[in-house]
Amino acid sequence: MIAAGLAFGVAAGGAQAQDNVQKLMNMSTTGASLDIPPVPQTGPGPDSIKENLKNIKLPPGFKIALYAIVPDARHMAVGPSTGVVFVGTRKTSIWTVTDRSKRRVADDVRRFAPSVALKVPNGLCFSPDGFLYSVEHNRVLVFPAAEFFNEGPDVAAGVVVPQGELIPVADESFNHGARTCRIGPDKKLYITMGNPFNVPPREKLEPYGKVGMMGIIRMDVDGKNREVFAHGVRNSVGLDFNPKDQTLWFTDNQVDGMGDDKPAGELNRATEAGQDFGFPIYGGGHTRTVEYKDDPEPANVIFPQVEMDAHAADLGLTFYSGKMFPEKYRGGIFSAQHGSWNRTTPIGARVMFTSLKEDGTADKTEVFADGWLTSNNEYLGRPVDVAVLPDGSLLVSDDYAGAIYRISYEGE
Repeated sequence: MIAAGLAFGVAAGGAQAQDNVQKLMNMSTTGASLDIPPVPQTGPGPDSIKENLKNIKLPPGFKIALYAIVPDARHMAVGPSTGVVFVGTRKTSIWTVTDRSKRRVADDVRRFAPSVALKVPNGLCFSPDGFLYSVEHNRVLVFPAAEFFNEGPDVAAGVVVPQGELIPVADESFNHGARTCRIGPDKKLYITMGNPFNVPPREKLEPYGKVGMMGIIRMDVDGKNREVFAHGVRNSVGLDFNPKDQTLWFTDNQVDGMGDDKPAGELNRATEAGQDFGFPIYGGGHTRTVEYKDDPEPANVIFPQVEMDAHAADLGLTFYSGKMFPEKYRGGIFSAQHGSWNRTTPIGARVMFTSLKEDGTADKTEVFADGWLTSNNEYLGRPVDVAVLPDGSLLVSDDYAGAIYRISYEGE
């Protein structure tokens, strides 16, 4: 257990970055420009993306279309009241994607809260009552009325975890710093926290274990009662709760440099707090790491529900809660594979589907959407996250193309 408010130190420039947040917390204006230019949705770029989508293969009856041009689009959160889509990035922006006419294509894409200085605001998630949580590299913010007051640069904001207190500042890294989040059925905030190493040195195991940098943490939505929920997780960049049995499922990206075909990527299921998913003793699936090959196996280690293709880079996932798709897909898991970066023959860049058995465990995993990786090994896109719109269609974000796609079902 980590006490709320435990200070790790504030990064350089952190106090300055907090200035406007403090003003917004006091309901004061920041003086930021009221002009927030929209992202152009037409032109040669969007036309090229639409042309590339002709290469995407889907099951019969499904179709894919460009939903929005969103620069660096990563993880998405769909507003529970309006359907406005908030999109995080690994850079400095959060975007709002609005379909006012409900033509199922965005007619407005703009920066959200541009008066706030952000650093890797990758992870976004909504509470059922409409509070938007933004998990940055080393800070967590909340925007209580994001769906309804996003037209201007200033919005109501609050600090859940201050800058420099999510992880130790000394361990901030360019590597594995993209967080994701969900509000659990217990009304707590769950956050994935990757470690910055491929395989961490032994002296880092204890401090990382305490902070949760090889796991998933949870806390009250005000930042109190922080604890490590899951251990032995190398770098998860996607999680969701099964609404049927309330278990937590998450992807995990596994160790590089062990060969083209090992270790496996992971889709995991956590049934209770405190479980150990094997890292760094295991590099992925049942494959032991070289660095810890002589260590004893962890007691009661939890192996993945699904071993995915090595290096496919499994990221965002969502349980399908809609009614548009056929019965086969209802209650199952859609997940995005970003695509390999260090495999001799690239693999991934697709959307997967995993069905579940009656007991809530994984049944079968299959490719659902494929074609962003061409036959000559060039990427046309790299899926990051998936989310369900209120009409039951599925959104897919792509940070390579800077776009969001919409997959719908029209019948065979």
